[in-house]
Amino acid sequence: MGSREVIDLQGTHVTVAGLGVSGIPAAKVLHARGAHVTVVNDGDDARAREQAAELEALGVTVRLGDGATLPDGTELVVTAPGWKPDKPLFTAARAAGVEIWGDVELAWRLRGPDAAPWLAITGTNGKTTTTQMLASILKAAGLRTAAVGNIGVSVLDAVLGDEQYDVLAVELSSYQLHWAPSVRAHSAAVLNLAPDHLDWHGSMEAYARDKGRVYEGNRVACVYNVADKATEDLVREADVEEGCRAIGFTLGTPGPSQLGVVEGILVDRAFVEDRHKNAQELAEISDVDPPAPHNIANALAAAALARAFGVPPRAVRDGLRNFTPDAHRIAHVADVDGVSYVDDSKATNTHAAEASLAAYESIVWIAGGLAKGATFDELVAKSAKRLRGVVLIGQDRALIREALARHAPEVPVVDLDRTDTGAMSAAVREARGLAVAGDTVLLAPACASMDMFANYNKRGDAFAEAVRDIAGAGA
Repeated sequence: MGSREVIDLQGTHVTVAGLGVSGIPAAKVLHARGAHVTVVNDGDDARAREQAAELEALGVTVRLGDGATLPDGTELVVTAPGWKPDKPLFTAARAAGVEIWGDVELAWRLRGPDAAPWLAITGTNGKTTTTQMLASILKAAGLRTAAVGNIGVSVLDAVLGDEQYDVLAVELSSYQLHWAPSVRAHSAAVLNLAPDHLDWHGSMEAYARDKGRVYEGNRVACVYNVADKATEDLVREADVEEGCRAIGFTLGTPGPSQLGVVEGILVDRAFVEDRHKNAQELAEISDVDPPAPHNIANALAAAALARAFGVPPRAVRDGLRNFTPDAHRIAHVADVDGVSYVDDSKATNTHAAEASLAAYESIVWIAGGLAKGATFDELVAKSAKRLRGVVLIGQDRALIREALARHAPEVPVVDLDRTDTGAMSAAVREARGLAVAGDTVLLAPACASMDMFANYNKRGDAFAEAVRDIAGAGA
């Protein structure tokens, strides 16, 4: 079945695995196209029953409390991306020769022949920011576009809605890519690779392999991170269309077929005439908000994908200038007594925290939470010279404390033995006591938030509120 051919689902018996953000829209779309839809769900709580009633009113069958058994007669399974590949339902489907698609695969299969091409972005960290930067650049070029995918706007909604697009900026998680075997992007980028979600994928190799799927069938450019060889290796392994190019991005001086930085200027040596001799200026570092190193890398990746799509240099600059980062991503909260307070609550793993810590010279670091199986020795060893002091919060803070004892024994550490939400206010007060003028108090927890907060947004809000309190704004 060609990827440009719209699939006919009339009369097909489809099992949708999981209610929720992707399951409910998928069930509705499948039902509207004449499929016989059965939704299965592990949970059977009040919320699930409410969602089930909504679907049953349309004529969809819903089976709560049993997501393990494959319904009789199933010809296709469409799964929520978070369901693990080793679930019994999928084992049964594979044994029966039944295909398993995610919602992204379903969206791809339902695209019309004149559908907008996809510029796809994945990576362990920076996906959302880069996707939003890319959409901003494409809009600055006058193109009809949207940032969709693992970003809040469903790809299904974008593909099947009334809005007509010229191109889509698509953020894809490793989960989504695992369940999207036939997606073929115009161009794609893997921003970086670090251990994450290994409990889901089973191994680093499997995780990298799923990330690498984003390059399969690319037509124009496979964008990789020069500083992260694993991303270049994935490009080498990908089966791409004839003429597709490998395009690197680097924080250093770019070689031919790369984008990089020269004397504070973002430059393109990939999409120019005679790239061995020429470079095209795109933007200044000051056009990127915030101008932290890893965010400059995000901007270069977004620029590479936009240039692969034919966007002029001026639109790259204008798009980056117009872009405003989401909350809790290296967000400057306030300056108090010469100390800068920065909220990077989104740094929920060690790779993200390392990038955040690298952006500042002298730091009082607020860290801790749920480690999700992570280890902290490499992070602490790389960042030790920047640390003025550390304040630890959260359930797994001892893991970070032990790494600090091994690799930064001279750095003062305040260990807050509490996991209530008020701990953040105490952490900010302790950090203030450790900091001197010129320092940055940085919330970059390197851990998930759910031991203390509903999500990283709530954690960042608590930090910002505590900072405003000490600044006098909230007193």
